[in-house]
Amino acid sequence: MTRILILTRHAKSAWDDISLGDHDRTLNKRGRRSAQAIGAWLRQHGYLPDQVISSDAVRTRETWTEMGLGGCEPEFTRALYLAQPEQLLSSLRQASGRVVLLLGHNPGIAEFAGQIVDEAPAHARFFDYPTGATTVIEFATDDWAEIGWHKGEVLDFIVPRELTD
Repeated sequence: MTRILILTRHAKSAWDDISLGDHDRTLNKRGRRSAQAIGAWLRQHGYLPDQVISSDAVRTRETWTEMGLGGCEPEFTRALYLAQPEQLLSSLRQASGRVVLLLGHNPGIAEFAGQIVDEAPAHARFFDYPTGATTVIEFATDDWAEIGWHKGEVLDFIVPRELTD
């Protein structure tokens, strides 16, 4: 059996309210539209998570909501707020779903994406992982605890601009 990881960076956040700290920034209009487009793309391709593990930042919460995937109750955790690759891997190794959506932030999520796959997709934006970037990765295991660096096979990669422009 296999496991599928949907790795998504939060959508574009707003910077117009300088009184908000980084953790409390919301999505801007483009971010909401991008998250909706990513959600529609995931549905269209049959990539539906049965577990969601996400940073607890406002913009990641809003990204999940705007994706409109439903189906499961997300786990929002402070441990994934600005998490480094090792923390992301540790959280994923504790997952229980077959298809897990991991929602986080740069720079950690870009570094994690580059380290978790055996071969990066031939896409100019993969390594900088812009807002809303989403990779679908398959692992040849039935236990998340067994995954490690360079073990995932990329099934798909998309950035919102390819869906909205």
